[in-house]
Parts: sequence; structure tokens; C-alpha cells
Amino acid sequence: MTDTSESDPLALERQLCFAVYAASRALTGLYRELLGPLGLTYPQYLVMLVLWEHGGLTVKELGARLQLDSGTLSPLLRRLEAGGLVQRSRTGGDERVLRVTLTGTGAELREQAAAIPARVLDATGVSAAQAAQLRTVLEHITDSAALAADELREQR
Repeated sequence: MTDTSESDPLALERQLCFAVYAASRALTGLYRELLGPLGLTYPQYLVMLVLWEHGGLTVKELGARLQLDSGTLSPLLRRLEAGGLVQRSRTGGDERVLRVTLTGTGAELREQAAAIPARVLDATGVSAAQAAQLRTVLEHITDSAALAADELREQR
């Protein structure tokens, strides 16, 4: 191959998708180590973050905030409930609606998790301001890529 990676549009190191993928894997690994002592997996931590912020939510609301479908979310919730961190209950008005709330133990776990964001920034050497900028760029990429994928699907 005669093209150098600088001029080759298909060179792996030039791919935005690979940089995001590699960063995601590295961060998930870091979170795995930080969350292990709390007894949480990374996806469970994301569920807990939403519940710590918003209190009780329906499964549908929780899925929307986490961008997860109920098939992915339900096993996470079952494990969190088995661990005594959340409680699932049917609402009185509509038996199809399942509400998720924190237990006392789940609410107390927030205090133990409070240092994790700062530990992640310290471990990565990223400032809070840089992290905020990166989140903004990633949210833009997420929204734009989702819209572009929808448009491509509609063209088929």
C-alpha cells in the first residue's frame, strides 16, 4: 500500500468512529474498576445516576433518558431490584405502567458514588471545562449522526 495514513481516508487512525470507540472502551474499563467496590456495573450506574437525579420514573421515562429500549433496561432493573437498590411497582391508574424508585439502600449508595466523577477526571487528566466541551461536541455528533441515519433509512 503506497498511501500514508495521513492521506488515506480509510486509515484507522483517521476514523472518528474508532477514536470514540476506543475512548468509550477505555472509560468503561475505568468505570468498571471504580464501580466494582459499589457492586455496580457501568450500565447499572447509569440507571442509578438517572434515579439519583430524578427520583422515581416510569420504565419508559428511564429508557428515554438513557436511550435504551425496555428489552435492554428490564434485565438491568431486575438485577438492581435483586440487589435491593431499586423497587419496581405498577401504578394504580394503569397496570401497564411500571414505576422505578430507589430504596433507602439505593439512595444511600449515592454518597459512596459521589467521588467517582472527580476520580474519572483525575485519571484522564481532563479538566471539568474540557469535559463539558467534549460532552457538547459528543451530543452534537450523537444528534447529527442519528438524524443522518434516519434520513438514509428513509431514502431506501
